[in-house]
Amino acid sequence: MVKLYYTPGACSLASHIALAASDSKYELVKVDLKTHKLEDGTDYYTINPKGSVPAIKLDDGLVLTEGPAILQYVADHNKNGLLAPTTDLARYKTVEFLSYVSDLHKAWGPLWGGDRSAEAALKKKYEFAEKHLEGKQYATGSDFTIADAYLFTVTNWANFLKIDLSSFKNLQEFQERVSKLSSVQRALKEEGLAQ
Repeated sequence: MVKLYYTPGACSLASHIALAASDSKYELVKVDLKTHKLEDGTDYYTINPKGSVPAIKLDDGLVLTEGPAILQYVADHNKNGLLAPTTDLARYKTVEFLSYVSDLHKAWGPLWGGDRSAEAALKKKYEFAEKHLEGKQYATGSDFTIADAYLFTVTNWANFLKIDLSSFKNLQEFQERVSKLSSVQRALKEEGLAQ
């Protein structure tokens, strides 16, 4: 059984959602990113020298870090065969969108630091998502993928930071649709974030 090292609501939520959607067995290990300690007092840097979440410890003890890598690992090793397309072009389009969301993720950084002047640049980046989601259920079509878990996670930060993204109609519909998925509800509940 893999262990997911996470912080509630952080980018690790995307990996948590993917694990829940994959029907894999997993154990959650909460990380306090202010102290870099686990709940049992363990120094998190002994697990992940980078100090960031997510990280997963595999059955053989190997630790994998970085959200996009973990998401692809979960997709490739899930039991129900979903979460990432298997055909070359569709797979590459999913990875392409993961990379875009990684850029969105970085754009949130200044806002977490209290720099509200970064809001305009963030919204400019969301213009692509808004247009891309037009007429689609999910980022890469009609099936939920790891790219959707990541987009949902970073966009959900608007709730914590009180960033108004209501002008992005397609994005709002996407968030609403994804929030109702059982895997998302399970992950939110397990992280103490369910409404």
